[in-house]
Amino acid sequence: MPERGAGAARAAEEWPAHFVAFDLLRLSGTDTTGWPYRRRRAALESVFAARQLSAPWALCPSTTEADVVRERLKWASVGMEGVVFKRLDDAYRPSVRGWQKYKVRETSEAIVGAVTGSPAAPRTLLLGRYDDQAAFSTSAAPALSPGQRVLQWADFSLRPSAAIPGRGWSFDAGWGTRETLNVTLVRPELVVEAGVDVARDASGRWRHPARWHRARPDLSPADVPHVTPPL
Repeated sequence: MPERGAGAARAAEEWPAHFVAFDLLRLSGTDTTGWPYRRRRAALESVFAARQLSAPWALCPSTTEADVVRERLKWASVGMEGVVFKRLDDAYRPSVRGWQKYKVRETSEAIVGAVTGSPAAPRTLLLGRYDDQAAFSTSAAPALSPGQRVLQWADFSLRPSAAIPGRGWSFDAGWGTRETLNVTLVRPELVVEAGVDVARDASGRWRHPARWHRARPDLSPADVPHVTPPL
């Protein structure tokens, strides 16, 4: 439930919010949505300069220099997901996705904790990692292509779990989706390599679906890095 009154004041003091502006749709009563983004951005910067706005108001950094973008993408180590971009001559069109995102991705090992379909021919893998308290957290779910589904999965020992009851549990397919997966739990034995972006939730789990790379039967679950909360 949202906090109110004194509770809201305490929450705001403990977790202060910032307003990060990256576009300007109206200025002193004038509709600016028909302006090209280049002009809207200049107007937005003028507002911040004229009013000397500072925290909790923040102007999102912007550049047209490729070298600057490459340098900022190195910030992935501190949790920056990537960069967004759009054409400078684009007007603002409501309900139309004008911004594109380039995400920083990396590869990581994870343990298969559940599947959709059958363990012999899975369609989706639910991947997880252990935390420092030996709790297993399931997160990213890479969907397998038709070609990947014909792999000899029997060789990878995906066995239904007898130790953990709950066949048919529901999991979210990934952050930002309402799709529900009815899954079969499997013994957390098979390690796979997956492509993931750097977005994490508060517990350190991947927020977005992963991309399948390959099975790693040469590794054991003990070789997989533990889930660690972001700094």
